[in-house]
Amino acid sequence: MAPVGETSDGLRLASARGRWVVLATVLGSGLAAIDATVVGIALPAIGRDFHASLATLQWVVTAYTLMLAGLLLVAGGLGDRYGRRRVFLVGVVWFALASALCAAAPTAGVLIGARALQGVGAALLTPGSLAILQASFAPSDRGRAIGAWSGLGGVATAIGPLLGGWLIQALSWRLIFLINLPLAVLVVVVAWRHVPESRDPEATGRVDVVGGALVTLGLVALTYGLIEGATGWTRAPVLGALVAGLALLAAFVAWERRTRSPVLPLDLFASTQFNATNAVTFVVYGGLGGALFLLPIQLQQVSGYPALAAGASLLPVTLIMLTLSARSGALAARIGPRLQMSAGPVLVGTGLALLVRVDAAGGYLTEVLPAVVVLGLGLATTVAPLTATVLAAAPAQHAGAASAVNNDVARAAGLVAVAVLPAAAGITGAAYQHPGLFSAGFRTACLIAAVLCVLGGLVAAVWIRRPGAPPAPSRNLHCGLDAPPLRSSHSGR
Repeated sequence: MAPVGETSDGLRLASARGRWVVLATVLGSGLAAIDATVVGIALPAIGRDFHASLATLQWVVTAYTLMLAGLLLVAGGLGDRYGRRRVFLVGVVWFALASALCAAAPTAGVLIGARALQGVGAALLTPGSLAILQASFAPSDRGRAIGAWSGLGGVATAIGPLLGGWLIQALSWRLIFLINLPLAVLVVVVAWRHVPESRDPEATGRVDVVGGALVTLGLVALTYGLIEGATGWTRAPVLGALVAGLALLAAFVAWERRTRSPVLPLDLFASTQFNATNAVTFVVYGGLGGALFLLPIQLQQVSGYPALAAGASLLPVTLIMLTLSARSGALAARIGPRLQMSAGPVLVGTGLALLVRVDAAGGYLTEVLPAVVVLGLGLATTVAPLTATVLAAAPAQHAGAASAVNNDVARAAGLVAVAVLPAAAGITGAAYQHPGLFSAGFRTACLIAAVLCVLGGLVAAVWIRRPGAPPAPSRNLHCGLDAPPLRSSHSGR
């Protein structure tokens, strides 16, 4: 007989154990999501403490994203084969230990290395959070469990920058990493006691570690070349890194063509709709990632915002997306995604262009809020249709890989933008410490980012078409985040 709150086909959300499972997955995925946003607010304080250049601050951000983007697909495969709870717990513990190292970092170089280790932990825990929900809950409750996870995750993401900004302002940027430790202990205790283990019995063969290593090393080399290129594109280390990065990524593609269990099924890219959707993702998230890397510095170094106010400045974006994203997805299901995927990026670009009005006065209601509201409306218009379109463009058996590829494209776009956009806008060296120089570069960067987003809207208008009927809900479940969906035929049974 199944325990109270459980059925033969999984947990019930109304049960105590079901709620514990949701709590563990929300807090686990929240660790990675919140840390990624809060670090941006801490960059001016980190720069002051270490007397760091802008390139160093770029590496504080990109070291984390590099490891997360490069290892995400491999981590999902590890969970399928060796146990999703086990890999999730390893990721949480790894993330906590790396956070402690970040907090204690005596130099910028140690902090960058610790951030890379954090990215490894985030890659291990991020796919597992959603996969655990899909594998643990009964089909009738699975959608509501994922909805609760998504909503609570949005609340956590909104609270994170506020808490982080307060800690930075009141005490030290190091506390934004130390606060991860008690949260990680809570996640480990709850997951160990309440989260059931699950595997994919159809996952056979070896995990494509070689593919994961090639793409990660390729991204590291390419990012190094792009960041360091700001000081001279013809220098031997820069050229060597760029060539090595391209060669490693080419080797990754060649390896994926020949290996029996590729981490990236290349036949996904036979679909024009899939390619166009990822192109839109790349330019929109690239423009967005580059501009939002610079915005907290502009607000603090130029407009004089304290860290808490800078952390709160983008809160309307989260609230707008929580309120409107589901409605946007429902509208796209009725009329097709083309209109929203064309108009949404233009709205995002308009919001980014409005940020050029943020100056030394920095009035929130007159300069920041209008841009943030338009930006939030643009993202709410774009994100849900984009996620649904990329899933519908892929064969049903590759739905999880399609979602993971799209997320990795978004992360890679952010990597490239953070590496290239500051230099393209004339922000190099210690320019961020000089308000006048930085502000001029910030305005240029926002306009470049806005043009990229508008370009994404044009790509969608030309190439995006109404997809065919979506996969039947009984066969696949999906949430537009990092984890692949599981076929319900073996979802934890």
